[in-house]
Amino acid sequence: MQSGDGLIIFLILLVLGTWLFYYVRGRMRETVEYGLQELPRADDVPEDEATRLLEQSGYSVISGKQKVPLNIVVDDGEQLQSRLFIDYFAERDGLYYAAKIAKDRKPMEMTGSSVRDHLLIYQLLYPQTSGVLYLDLQQQKVKQFVFEMDLEHDEEEDKIS
Repeated sequence: MQSGDGLIIFLILLVLGTWLFYYVRGRMRETVEYGLQELPRADDVPEDEATRLLEQSGYSVISGKQKVPLNIVVDDGEQLQSRLFIDYFAERDGLYYAAKIAKDRKPMEMTGSSVRDHLLIYQLLYPQTSGVLYLDLQQQKVKQFVFEMDLEHDEEEDKIS
């Protein structure tokens, strides 16, 4: 080897490492962005009791009812179909929310497990939302639910057991 060969090899490895870093980073970003659903927007949101309640509470309604079709494969064979309905998407202070209207036939108790079972799926389906709004039209109330991981609580439980 001559005196400048080590420097040339180092520069080639540096360029290859930089290229590999940006290539892998770009592929990871494409994968994450592919999984994100766009928040639906509509110019013709119906004017009804729910949209008036949202607007009175300081939210801007950006779209009406959305149907999300689901295919479910059971044990790599049988296929089931279902769907989820999101009643509205709303925005306030630059934050977006999925909104669900309370149903008499499917009441939600104000317990952690009931709220999780009824509403968490809507925030998971659209990760760019900041939470879920629960509209109680009879009482004219909008409740905002924000789901966060409680990592400190899990660590305390791990120490106990």
